[in-house]
Amino acid sequence: MSDARAEMAVVFDVGRVLIRWDLRCLFAKMIDDPAELEWFVTHVVTEEWHFQHDAGRPLAEMVPERIAEFPAYERQIAAYATRFNETIPGPVPGSHELVRRLHAGGIPLFALTNFGAEFWNAFRPTEPLFDLFEDIVVSGVEKCAKPDPRIYAIAEARFGLPPERLLFVDDRAENVAAAEARGWHGHVFTDAGRLETDLAARGLLAI
Repeated sequence: MSDARAEMAVVFDVGRVLIRWDLRCLFAKMIDDPAELEWFVTHVVTEEWHFQHDAGRPLAEMVPERIAEFPAYERQIAAYATRFNETIPGPVPGSHELVRRLHAGGIPLFALTNFGAEFWNAFRPTEPLFDLFEDIVVSGVEKCAKPDPRIYAIAEARFGLPPERLLFVDDRAENVAAAEARGWHGHVFTDAGRLETDLAARGLLAI
């Protein structure tokens, strides 16, 4: 193993890097009209509203409040809390294989994800890939979400590695920039092929 491989760890985001995520995957089962579905996911159960749970707000507060605001959609909003795993249709193509190859090569693996604590507790047991990770920092548990610098500090303390030994892979440029501002290395994820090339260039993966 080269010095680069021995010294670097890879920190993965989860949503849209390792797993696909789309609210429409659930709500298309409950709303037949495509135009109404788009209205619903941009006005009622939106990614922006969902982010409150990522940041630590409990569903017991969020869901009744939203139902009171949109009572005609009570059934759908309630399903958001109970059927969230249905918003996750499967893995991002190619990403899981890269994780397995890194692990087989002895590269330490961690994750830093914006994910609601309650949803994470329901999803984590369904995905054995995460057994390969040494530690996973979850925003909803910490009540602090990317790109807040505090969650990167939490990750550094938990992972026990200095920033210069961490390569962060995230699909959102602002999250990568926040990591780089602390001295981490960064990769803005678009697809597994481009990530594979970058990992190989850094000496972390053989092609």
